[in-house]
Amino acid sequence: QVQLVESGGGLVQAGGSLRLSCAASGRTRSTYYMGWFRQAPGKEREFVAAISWSGSSTYFADSVKGRFTISRDNAKNTVALQMNSLKPEDTAVYYCAATNDVARLPTREYVYDYWGQGTQVTVSS
Repeated sequence: QVQLVESGGGLVQAGGSLRLSCAASGRTRSTYYMGWFRQAPGKEREFVAAISWSGSSTYFADSVKGRFTISRDNAKNTVALQMNSLKPEDTAVYYCAATNDVARLPTREYVYDYWGQGTQVTVSS
């Protein structure tokens, strides 16, 4: 089992920045891909970004490309999502996820085995 705990959410004005962090514990060797998803009120959860174990492969939703970056520190078992130039439409609960599935692209919910509880991000206009 892998436990994931997110932190760093909050309220920020449009154009501002936030950095989300996710700490993994347990069988952290089962986290080949780590990703971030988000769910806005009344909407389905959607993919935001993902990163491979080595960090050599990263994936981003079109809506966040050029504004968000993802990084990981395997020594500390953490993954971070740096969010810049935030927009009101980025408001959502952000979830950290992990999977050891290396055969499928890490951009779909069903690929992930482990999920955090989520952290709220609110961007005011």
